[in-house]
Amino acid sequence: MTDSERQLAALVEDILESYAKQGNINHLDGSNLPSRAAVDRVVTDLISVVFPGFIGEDQVDELSSRYFVGERCARSLRSLERMIGQALGIQCGTGQRAKPRPAAEVQAEAHAHAIDLLAHIPKIREVISTDVRAVLDGDPAAFSAPEVITSYPGVTAITVHRIAHHLHMRCVPLIPRMMSELVHGRTGIDIHPGASIGPSFFIDHGTGVVIGETSVIGEHVKLYQGVTLGALSVEISDRGRGRKRHPTLEDHVTVYAGATILGGDTTIGRGSTIGGNVWLTHGVPPETTVMLDKPSLRIFTHTDES
Repeated sequence: MTDSERQLAALVEDILESYAKQGNINHLDGSNLPSRAAVDRVVTDLISVVFPGFIGEDQVDELSSRYFVGERCARSLRSLERMIGQALGIQCGTGQRAKPRPAAEVQAEAHAHAIDLLAHIPKIREVISTDVRAVLDGDPAAFSAPEVITSYPGVTAITVHRIAHHLHMRCVPLIPRMMSELVHGRTGIDIHPGASIGPSFFIDHGTGVVIGETSVIGEHVKLYQGVTLGALSVEISDRGRGRKRHPTLEDHVTVYAGATILGGDTTIGRGSTIGGNVWLTHGVPPETTVMLDKPSLRIFTHTDES
């Protein structure tokens, strides 16, 4: 054995020893978990069904749409069954390994979840159409539905969220979070799949928006970039699982850039406006405007030293 081979053998042993010491970040029981690449592919297929003719290079018209939808749904069904079956090895809501079950039982549950999601595509499209309309109504720079669907990160984020939220509400493990993190990486918008968001939702610009797990958002709500709907910090011994930790925004609320709204008891009343960079940990009544006092500015004039 050469020196290089001995070095390689030694470092392999070191890595294996770390597996024994840090077992919480291993998955060595022989069963695969869903891959990010597989989730990416199925999300792309599902979005192409939600927005036929807008996503991908396939030419879709009245004549070919039946074949297109059939092929995409069949492919998505197979992928979802496989991924959900893999994910069901993890307990929903705990992240712990689930007790082993007969393969046929797991396969039947995975099929039921996958079919249910595809069956709800028409209802999901119905809500997403209101989100697209909200962008067109709320942004003077938006000229057409094709522009909004293909170019606006907020539309991409809420589309994937509505798919992930459906799976989350059926207690499908892992897949909803993987979907939300996939679109987070693409858009800079972080929406937990547990968040409840009403129709006609518009995120303008979008970068840096964070919407926490137990947030509740009503209809016709508009958020600008950098908005956080978050939780107040909790002790490790009281992580607050199972209780509401994030704010509620009632209908027709607007939150401007950089605002931070925290806490499960915080409700922003219907028709209210929250100004930019505001920090809120308590609710406000309907038809309220909250804004910072005008800051004090210091203005300097730069002149030539000569």
